[in-house]
Amino acid sequence: MSLPLYQRVALRRDLPEHNLRRGDVATLVDYVPHPERGEPGCVVEVFNALGESIAVVAVPESDIEGLRADEVLAVRPLAKAV
Repeated sequence: MSLPLYQRVALRRDLPEHNLRRGDVATLVDYVPHPERGEPGCVVEVFNALGESIAVVAVPESDIEGLRADEVLAVRPLAKAV
């Protein structure tokens, strides 16, 4: 897939351990090889609506996708884990 670094991407699945949901927008900041030759990973940074960093997570490359022109950004409250 190899999306360009520092592009905005969308998560393709929920990450409940980080309070993130499918469709949340993040910035792709790095690619990382799998330590045992599995699927490469990506490091993404997620920001709140004010531009403050709220999470930096590593996910498999298949867990992100590029944004498309036919998509609209939205906001939601960041639910804290109970």
